[in-house]
Amino acid sequence: MSIKPEIIERGEQPYAAVRGTVTMQTFGEIADRMPELIGSLLARGVGLAGAPFFRYTLIDMQAQLEVEAGIPTLEVIEGEGDVFAAVLPAGHYVSHTHVGHPDELVGVTGQVLDWAAGEGLTWDKTDTDRGERWGCRLEVLKSDPRVEPDMTKWETELVFRLAE
Repeated sequence: MSIKPEIIERGEQPYAAVRGTVTMQTFGEIADRMPELIGSLLARGVGLAGAPFFRYTLIDMQAQLEVEAGIPTLEVIEGEGDVFAAVLPAGHYVSHTHVGHPDELVGVTGQVLDWAAGEGLTWDKTDTDRGERWGCRLEVLKSDPRVEPDMTKWETELVFRLAE
């Protein structure tokens, strides 16, 4: 499969999230928190500003991942409980939208990383003894499972920040 990512510019984006440390096998522990997060924000009257996402902050595919389940908000809000508020950084990003089952995302992500390496691009990340620490690496969930239950038709945008 040939992919055609693009380089886009994104402004800062406030968001609210919960975070967790998971493995590839236990990723559902953070993914399953998304409806709870959205429900709590709506109950508080928080204005939502886009599709939910997963933000990968630390990645060691063989061990653990630090991941945030987040949703863009119209403004920076006050945190409550384990929900915190932050801002996604502005910058240049590589973007690629995948249509297909979420299980395919590991392979598609590898293709995006390979494409960027071939283009000579440098990511906003640093290698640590615990894995890769990313400045901003997102999977934006563009499909609503309540509207499109067929996971093979889901759209997920991979959005990875480039080093400036």
